[in-house]
Amino acid sequence: MKILFVCLGNICRSPIAEGVMKELVKKNIWYDVLLYMVVPFQFFALGLFFNEITYSPQAWTDIVGKTMAMGLLCGVMGINVGHELGHRSNKTEQFLGKLLLLSSLYMHFFIEHNKGHHKNVATEEDPGSARLNEPVYMFYLRTIFFSYVNAWRIANKEVYKRKRRVIGFSNEMLQMQMIQLAFVAIIFMLFGWRITLYYLAAALIGILLLETVNYIEHYGLTRKKIAPGKYERAMPHHSWNSDHIIGRLMLFELSRHSDHHYVASRKYQILRRHEHAPLMPTGYPGMIILALFPPGWFYVMHKQMNRYGLLEEEAGQELSIQI
Repeated sequence: MKILFVCLGNICRSPIAEGVMKELVKKNIWYDVLLYMVVPFQFFALGLFFNEITYSPQAWTDIVGKTMAMGLLCGVMGINVGHELGHRSNKTEQFLGKLLLLSSLYMHFFIEHNKGHHKNVATEEDPGSARLNEPVYMFYLRTIFFSYVNAWRIANKEVYKRKRRVIGFSNEMLQMQMIQLAFVAIIFMLFGWRITLYYLAAALIGILLLETVNYIEHYGLTRKKIAPGKYERAMPHHSWNSDHIIGRLMLFELSRHSDHHYVASRKYQILRRHEHAPLMPTGYPGMIILALFPPGWFYVMHKQMNRYGLLEEEAGQELSIQI
């Protein structure tokens, strides 16, 4: 019954019953165990991937298919579950999250997402928020480069605060780069350059999957500037949401994105649906595919933005900035 409640949404019409159910779900350790189990599964899948394409004769179509499948795991299991664990306050859970991000060579996401994206979401300062009329392919270039740069900036600032040297092991960003380089070096020594290239391709697919999800989650939504360098609080209407069951199950409730930004520490199994938050026309899988075809994306999403009055709001903000 607890699982049915989480998967199918608010089936308890009584506020008291809903509150009791959510408290039970929140304290149910199996939701956490499910996340922990993803860590050995991800590295087992990675080992199986290396073994299959190294020691078994493979047609080029098989290699492409297995690389793409591994890439999907890097995005859905590696980065997505790593993202959920990275928001936890428990250091052990954060460590497990970083391990999953390592499998996709995207460890700096832990720094930039938690301390950059959540602070600056839906503003010009956030490289992870897609601008209105920005094609996803231009977004890839901007977000991947500037998110990496921003992670260095955040890590360096933290080192300065502790009065330590920037080029030193106390710099978390530097630690992450050394760990990732060592990880790739081990793969190279064990399996050779060809398998290493396949792995790098899989990691890139995982990264692009993540950034496509980032693209659809905040496309065209902006927070109002209330003072130089200050914006209104991130509210439910600053994220696109989806209540479609397949996307919710595949991505551990990430599609209830408004509530995730509203209370970043809230566990995935108790994320709420906000009545007034904008909804995507379809689920995450469909929106991810649509985003790859910019003319179709703009047509569908601008129509959806008109439905919520968001295009008029964006135009009004642009006009106020010009004035």
